[in-house]
Amino acid sequence: MTQGPDVPARIGRVVVKVGTSTLTDADGSIDRPFIADLAAQIAARQAAGQEILLVTSGAIRAGRDRLECRKRPNLPSGAHHAPSFSPDSLPYKQAAAATGQGVLMQTYSEAFAWRNVDCAQILLTRDDLADRRRFLNARNTLLALLSLGVIPVINENDTVAVDAIQFGDNDNLAALVATLVEADLLLILSDVDGLYERPPGTEPDRPNPIISCVSDMNTLQASTGGSTSDLGTGGMSTKVQAARIVTESGIRAVIVRGRRERVVVDVLEGAEIGTQFLPSAEAARLPARKRWIAHSARARGHVVVNTCAVERLMRDGVSLLAVGIVSTGGSFRSGDLIEVRDESGCAFARGLSNYAVSEVRRIQGAHSDQFEGILGYKGFEEVIHRDNLVVENAHRPDRS
Repeated sequence: MTQGPDVPARIGRVVVKVGTSTLTDADGSIDRPFIADLAAQIAARQAAGQEILLVTSGAIRAGRDRLECRKRPNLPSGAHHAPSFSPDSLPYKQAAAATGQGVLMQTYSEAFAWRNVDCAQILLTRDDLADRRRFLNARNTLLALLSLGVIPVINENDTVAVDAIQFGDNDNLAALVATLVEADLLLILSDVDGLYERPPGTEPDRPNPIISCVSDMNTLQASTGGSTSDLGTGGMSTKVQAARIVTESGIRAVIVRGRRERVVVDVLEGAEIGTQFLPSAEAARLPARKRWIAHSARARGHVVVNTCAVERLMRDGVSLLAVGIVSTGGSFRSGDLIEVRDESGCAFARGLSNYAVSEVRRIQGAHSDQFEGILGYKGFEEVIHRDNLVVENAHRPDRS
């Protein structure tokens, strides 16, 4: 992990992500003064000519605070009673998210209004970004808001989607939004100073410095342990995963302590704080459509290919032919996104299939000149055309 090139002087478009543990005070409640300061910093950078999108957690926490202050209504005898739910249950968390979403948005709206800045609420799910049409609609909406000088305030729609509740605390959502709008930087405000060389708490008698720059995600061996707080659901592992997503799309990422004074302003003015993740030159050349294939779309199935096909796909960037396929999995149709796996089961590529799974099973191992006899029609020569195929950077051979 060596220090990479200097931070570019000009950062045009930024996604700022703030998690629940950073948004809450010592009592575990939403910290309104912190949100006011965060809004002030964002407004200052917007005034300086930068476009800012804010991905925020905290709706469940805000909803819990509101619901815990209320008593269950007394219904007339014989009236229908809704079932009770444990505060740890998924339905209760979704109810808290629905309640807290308005509270959280009102807090942001008031904070930005003090700076004469408008903001807009955007609720997304992973499925919104997995569908190409909805992906483009979301992109157009966000770009329109930015052009109007409005700050998009984005959160996972936890009332209908459970991924962030259970796993990610919006880290992955922030990464997908960054690729969606082709941001220059993903700034993750955490409750730690950055990525440590070792898991925090191990070998307490030895210094454990922050890694200032990660120039190659594939050699990363540092800590991906949990955050210091149990208020959120995202630990360091989800933040590193988010950094990997954006760097593979040509976008830089920074993980830094969110409660550091002037943190947003300092990072966007070029201060080298926290841990910086640098994209490769190859990632920077990845077209927008392939960025969607690589990270936003949800795989509907997979094919397993032989060793020869793996080598050719990784080395030469060719299309995937049926002759190299040995088996299939899942239930996919023509046009669906699928994973390409080696014979050990490791996924190393993703792409849009020209054939449904039932057709692939019939033509696997066959040459294209045999398709008409097998299927009754000629069809495509390749199962996945190279223009619709992305090989993960982590599996590409070193050509240097």
